[in-house]
Amino acid sequence: MRVLHVIPSVPKVRGGTSQAVLDMVKALRANNIEAEIATTNDNGDDLLDVPLQKQIEYENVPICFFHRFSPNAKAVREYAFSWQLTVWLWQNISQYNLIHVHALFSYPSTIAMAIARLQNIPYVVTPHGLLCEWSLEQSTRKKQIYSKIIEKSNLNHSQAIHFTSQKEQQEVSKLGLNVPGFVIPLGLSIPDPIPDAYSRLRQLHHISASEPVILFLSRLHHKKGLDYLIPALSKVSHHCFTFILAGSGTSDYEAEIESLLVSNGLRDRTRIVGFVTGESKDILMQGSDLFILTSHSENFAVSVLESLAVGLPVLVTPGVALASIVQENQLGYVPDMDVLAISNALEDYLNNTHIAKNMGVNAREFVLEKYTWDKVAGKMQAVYQQILQHQSITECN
Repeated sequence: MRVLHVIPSVPKVRGGTSQAVLDMVKALRANNIEAEIATTNDNGDDLLDVPLQKQIEYENVPICFFHRFSPNAKAVREYAFSWQLTVWLWQNISQYNLIHVHALFSYPSTIAMAIARLQNIPYVVTPHGLLCEWSLEQSTRKKQIYSKIIEKSNLNHSQAIHFTSQKEQQEVSKLGLNVPGFVIPLGLSIPDPIPDAYSRLRQLHHISASEPVILFLSRLHHKKGLDYLIPALSKVSHHCFTFILAGSGTSDYEAEIESLLVSNGLRDRTRIVGFVTGESKDILMQGSDLFILTSHSENFAVSVLESLAVGLPVLVTPGVALASIVQENQLGYVPDMDVLAISNALEDYLNNTHIAKNMGVNAREFVLEKYTWDKVAGKMQAVYQQILQHQSITECN
């Protein structure tokens, strides 16, 4: 079976979706599926320095990169137009049994679906949360027009839509699309344990050995609810803790967060560490005491899963799709998206850190049982086979 995955970009600067697709393709290849990626050389405001129009190994995955049109207008750059990709897809898409398209409202995904339709190649779409209510409410008019003219028809001609959570599937069902859907969560590559992560983290950031560390690690964006989290943290400032803020965003939003920390009296006890990856990220995850994601909307949130996998209890708001799993299995705290509710949950945690440690132990066991990439790849392979054999798709979650 030969499967082409199409995504606008793959570098880490684009967040969890790009990393999830790289990991998915690796896992599928380990399951003897000839999975490859076609994408652009998009790298945020810059371009990746990679060979173009030929397959190379990137992050241990076979990828063909194509030039992204890069005018001064940011909105046009973000659309990731690529004439090279268009020509290549038209000439080569018939060599694949199935196309797996990731993300929406961008040129690579749109043109891949259109060409697959014209050449009668079956395709699956993973929207990665872009059809969820919160996402569609942003730039509403532009997305509504684009959706009605182009994306709705592309989606309705797909063989299936892949959702990463029941919450995402329920929200998208309100759009009235005439296409089957299935739920398979994203997986996780479990990092090697770092036995001295706790002490290394505190030495690195000059934190007292006994002081709890509360970690936020995600893209810095207004969707992530930092304007709720920071005031909530200020309400529990009578407790001893250090807040680590890991991630990057636009310069304007980073300045806004800096101002918010100062106005709430938290700047002195906050460490802003920027975008982290590799061992630096693993030390943060394994050396902290509580992970927080107060997001308005997350169709999955791999960072939450990564925290649970290393035994780190979490505090998430209901907009995070994993929130119901956290609550049902007592893996952390799930307050409403409200400053007082979040501060009350933080108060509960800071008064009962011994209980939270037990949550962390249960969390690790839960994730290892259900969310490894080999399990996800096996389920995805079964769906691919059902599609190619013209069978009804069975639920795989």
